[in-house]
Amino acid sequence: MNMTKINISADMLQLLKKKDLVNKDLLLITDDGGGKYSLQGGACSIGAKFSIVELDQPDPEYPIEIENDHGIKLFTSSYDQTFLGAGLALDFKRSLIILKDNSGRLDGAVTIANGKEITEAFEKGTIASGQTC
Repeated sequence: MNMTKINISADMLQLLKKKDLVNKDLLLITDDGGGKYSLQGGACSIGAKFSIVELDQPDPEYPIEIENDHGIKLFTSSYDQTFLGAGLALDFKRSLIILKDNSGRLDGAVTIANGKEITEAFEKGTIASGQTC
C-alpha cells in the first residue's frame, strides 16, 4: 500500500501539545471491538469509530507510519489502513476530534486513550473484548 498521509490541523496540534502527546508513539485505529486497543463498537460500527492510542513504545502490530507535517509519530495497521482514504485529516473543533478523508467525515468524536491502561483493563477483565452491537 502507498504511504498514508494525514493533515493535522493547528487546533489538533495544540490539543496534542496540551495533552503532552507530540513526542509519544500514537496509533490511529478503527475502534470496532476487534483490536487489542479497541474500547467500543462491534460489527455494526466497523470503520465508523476511531481512536488515537498513546503508547509507551512502538507496537510491532501497527507498523505503518502515517506521514504528517508536524513530525508526530502516528502509526496504524494494514487492517486499520483499509478504512483511511486519501485526503485524511484530523481536526479539533468544539471540543471534538474530527477524522475525515475525501469521502467525508469518518468520525466526529475520535477518542484519545492510553494503550497501557487499555491492555491492563483487558487483562483484569474490566473491559470486555470482542463486543458486539
